[in-house]
Amino acid sequence: MNKFILGSKVGLVLLCAAVMSACSANAATQNTAGSAAATAVTAAQGSTAANVQLAAVKLTDLVTFDEEDSVTAWTAADATDITLAGTGATVDGAGAVAKDGSVTITEAGTYVLSGTLSNGQIIVDEQAEGTVRLVLNGAQLTDSDSSPIYIKEAGKVVITLQEGTENSVTDGAKYVFADGAADEPSAAVFSKADLTINGTGKLTVTGNSNDGISSKDDLKIMSGTIEVKAADDGIVGKDLIAVQDGNITINAEGDGLKSTNDEDADKGFIAIAAGTFDITAGNDGIQAETAAVIDGGTYTIVTGGGSANAPVKTGDQGGMGMGGGGGFGQRPGADTTSDQAAAGGTPPAMDAAGTADQAAATASTDATATTETESASAKALKAGGDITVSGGTFTIDSEDDAVHSNSNVSITDGQFEIAAGDDGIHANSLTALSGGTINITKSYEGVEGGNISISGGEIHVVATDDGVNVSGGNDNNAAAGGTQAGDQFTSTGDHMLTISGGYLTVDAAGDGLDSNGSVTMTGGTAIVNGPENSGNGALDYDGTFNMTGGYLVAAGASGMAQAPGEESTQYSVGLSFTETQQAGTMVHLEDADGNQVLTFTPSKSFQTVVITSPDLKEGSYTAYTGGSSTGTAKDGLYTGGDYIGGTPFVTFDISSSVTWVNESGITTAPSSMGGPGGGGGGFGGGRGNRTQGAGGGTPPADAGTTKPADAGTTKPADAGTTKPADAGTTNPADAGTSTK
Repeated sequence: MNKFILGSKVGLVLLCAAVMSACSANAATQNTAGSAAATAVTAAQGSTAANVQLAAVKLTDLVTFDEEDSVTAWTAADATDITLAGTGATVDGAGAVAKDGSVTITEAGTYVLSGTLSNGQIIVDEQAEGTVRLVLNGAQLTDSDSSPIYIKEAGKVVITLQEGTENSVTDGAKYVFADGAADEPSAAVFSKADLTINGTGKLTVTGNSNDGISSKDDLKIMSGTIEVKAADDGIVGKDLIAVQDGNITINAEGDGLKSTNDEDADKGFIAIAAGTFDITAGNDGIQAETAAVIDGGTYTIVTGGGSANAPVKTGDQGGMGMGGGGGFGQRPGADTTSDQAAAGGTPPAMDAAGTADQAAATASTDATATTETESASAKALKAGGDITVSGGTFTIDSEDDAVHSNSNVSITDGQFEIAAGDDGIHANSLTALSGGTINITKSYEGVEGGNISISGGEIHVVATDDGVNVSGGNDNNAAAGGTQAGDQFTSTGDHMLTISGGYLTVDAAGDGLDSNGSVTMTGGTAIVNGPENSGNGALDYDGTFNMTGGYLVAAGASGMAQAPGEESTQYSVGLSFTETQQAGTMVHLEDADGNQVLTFTPSKSFQTVVITSPDLKEGSYTAYTGGSSTGTAKDGLYTGGDYIGGTPFVTFDISSSVTWVNESGITTAPSSMGGPGGGGGGFGGGRGNRTQGAGGGTPPADAGTTKPADAGTTKPADAGTTKPADAGTTNPADAGTSTK
């Protein structure tokens, strides 16, 4: 992801008060949708923790429901009765005329429809800008060559689903237009006026030609049971879609629920207060042209056939090559020549044809990165502007990203079960997670953003590449030949991962916590089971890592191991093992008085473990391996109880912010990537194209090896296992004393 490509119509107000350069660079492209909605972002670079605040935007900040939207009652004396019978209809009352199989309504008022229209149309053509109420009272409407309900003109139309009734609207596969140049109507229920659906009855809509329900203005759903099957999009509201409640099922070949206005930044949004949604879509599940605001509801969303249908992704997990001063390493797509030059090696010969091919491929990638075609998008929840979720229960199985914003994502509450073929949660600008429970059981990259702030909630991530990834740019993943290009990020150093609270676990085949910039951690708990190959690291950052509070344990391979930097005020310990330790090998750290600092069982094989805790002070410590604990385990981390039967690994003293140890005592970082001051020499360059720096650190024995050939493939079928049933927040600070 080389560039920010923020949608020109961003959902909510983005107010950059004192922002990172990554945010300020984009401020000019961000517009408004809803004067009451505001996002405030403040952040500071380097060793100062980013302070990020996103406004708690609600549906009521964006949408007003008037009395007409809610009224469902009617009386026969005040209504015109329309009785449908085959290809004709009988009208009893004023304001409507039946002719040639169609009923045309020309006056404001209430019209009650019942019976069956086998091949005809209800046309609303009210020129006085009044309100027309259509009460579907057991009505079955079919038109073989146009929209059965066609609203040409009105101030507003309200469709009321009468209590206890079942109603249906079905169109034909091909429309016949009076004007050959016309393309409207284009849905089984089609409105050129504001449209509201209310009531407690049921409506089944089958759009055989194109869309199911479509409004060229506002579309509001107040209540009712609505089932839509569509050849293209399910439910479309150009200016907005607002759902107060209802039971909505959509099966669409295109997008499920969609707003489309890309000409007015105050429109084109989707706002949902509550309801039950079951959406199966060939493309995006819920797509807002500008903003998406969700206060609550229950959602089951499957897009593009689900995560199992995702193309195989390549890139971003490139191995690291070193050794002999002439080795080099880069991830796929990196500049091989420059990497070799930095490492002091000689680039291989490249013929003109190869160079031309590479240039063409690069140009193609750059071109496709500037746009995201609808045909390639199968995201579950997607917005061109901000996505704000303050509640709801989501079960998502997406072929593409599960949650995707071209601007910012804010999740303050809710429950998410996510299986994604690409990113679990992605924002081009800021991803802010401050509450709720997020369980990403399958993803290519778990949580991604130009900047990421985690301040609360419980988050579990399983990723075949990076678990938490901070960088800049649009994520281009258009399928080509059944393979997706990996996310291509620029390592600019001006992006930030901030962890100030919450509970986070990561199981990543690539980097665990990855910042193409800096990291600051002031609170919370983070548990990382990182890569088993030395081409990635459990921790990976290009700038600084300022650790001032919270609990972090990160286990993984040694090839690119890093620890927090020496500017940190909280102490960190890195354990380095000569041999790879098997998954399930317990690691225990205690102070000189036998007080437990950490007891942890990594779920994958590992060669390094980085520990940082407020319990670490200057003084003597002993690390053990093996053994068992009588404490309570959650995600491999034990609290309370006694540690028994372990083997002493090393005893050492802490006297500086970062201490690396092996079985012989204090040492340097095993990969010379231990972070600033983390021991040994350093590597120059960004993630994926690091070369051995002048610091002269000694590479690990396997440093010259590349990542396994299958590293870019999708996650094995069993990789999306759920978190343990006892998941809840833990705090290593209350760990009990140990005995051996």
